[in-house]
Amino acid sequence: MQQTTNTILMIRPIGFRMNEQTAVNNYYQKVIDNLLPETVNAKAQQEFDAYVEKLRAVGVNVIVINDTDVTDTPDSIFPNNWVSFHENGDVGLYPMFAENRRLERRDDILNTLEEHGFLINNVIDYTSAEEEEIFLEGTGSLLLDRINRKAYCALSPRADEALLVEFCEDFEFTPVIFTSNQTVEGARKAIYHTNVMMCLGETFAVICLSSIDDKKERKNVINHLKENNKEIIDITEAQVNNFAGNMLQVKGTNDERYLIMSQAAYDSLTKSQIERLEKHTKIVSSSLNTIEACGGGSARCMMAEVFLPKA
Repeated sequence: MQQTTNTILMIRPIGFRMNEQTAVNNYYQKVIDNLLPETVNAKAQQEFDAYVEKLRAVGVNVIVINDTDVTDTPDSIFPNNWVSFHENGDVGLYPMFAENRRLERRDDILNTLEEHGFLINNVIDYTSAEEEEIFLEGTGSLLLDRINRKAYCALSPRADEALLVEFCEDFEFTPVIFTSNQTVEGARKAIYHTNVMMCLGETFAVICLSSIDDKKERKNVINHLKENNKEIIDITEAQVNNFAGNMLQVKGTNDERYLIMSQAAYDSLTKSQIERLEKHTKIVSSSLNTIEACGGGSARCMMAEVFLPKA
């Protein structure tokens, strides 16, 4: 089992904008005034291309697939929410909260991976849960410790507990369940995705512990991380707002480990946090300002990790 992969699937946007359907419970999205939709998309494409270039420069194998203009899919740049790829050749397909995000699921993307020599043995499809308005948004909701077989999950309107348990039974993970909140206009509201407040590396975890209001739940999460010898690097809610929780560790040239994050996330970290992270991994950051503001997601959300075996 591996925790990190060298192969990343990314979707290049063609109609990127702020998605009104996700804004109802993604409090990180903002309207950028005075920018035409074409301008927003052009800026997102520039950020996307520069980001892909940085990943490839350190030896990450990035498979880029273009979004299609057949459907209106403003969030297609975040593929990790609808699909996950596993070492045994399993693929998970997930039910999405926003109706227009359900259109992002494309069979041809799986075909492209097979054309790249990857083996898909089995597709486990949870998407029928959408009919009951039950959701579990892929590795946005599920933070997978693939080696220790644990699935960390912050419950929210986009992460249903019963479906999480079903996923864990199917894929043989132990669920670590909690609720993670942020302050929105003075009220505590559920953070929409686990991967906004937490990142799991091979030997470390970046996590906003103060977002887990329930002390018992917080202690349980800490115990699980410590049990697996993860150094815990605690971040603040202000840092979460700068997407410092939305990072992903990947493999580059010669299996060198890199932690990928946005420039805003990097700039929000303290000198001490950076030093602690650099003991475990090298850091790569890229500016994603437009994508973060309009999409309410960042570096981690843009990468779907490919763990599939080679044919």
